[in-house]
Amino acid sequence: MTTRHIRAIWLRTCRRSRWLQVLVILGFWFVGDLVARLTGLPVPGAILGLFLLLILLGSGKIGIGTVRQGARLFLADMLLFFIPAVLAVLDHRELVGVLGLKILVVILVSTVMVMLVTAVVIDLCYRWLNAGKKVCHGTD
Repeated sequence: MTTRHIRAIWLRTCRRSRWLQVLVILGFWFVGDLVARLTGLPVPGAILGLFLLLILLGSGKIGIGTVRQGARLFLADMLLFFIPAVLAVLDHRELVGVLGLKILVVILVSTVMVMLVTAVVIDLCYRWLNAGKKVCHGTD
């Protein structure tokens, strides 16, 4: 068997198996964690691993089909990853009362403000680009 043939079999198998794709994603997490520990970088290994995966996806070394179903599985069950955080909030009864309501209002207001500022900046940039095109082409 040639390397090309083995690679084709691997890609075909990986594209069909959701669990193999999950293992590929976890493998990138493991490599990122290993790099973070060996180099002493103050960045979580999961971030390094997923950044490496992003680079390989962007460069075309790995096709999106290699991790698509596995990533969808993680995203579908994302709520399960937040259950421990909800249980931690229940340990602090003060967050369920007035203090928690104040924190919720701050989070909501700041999120809306970020969304509005982002929308305004995008709108201004879009108008600026369109105005530049009119000037460059000599049309009004």
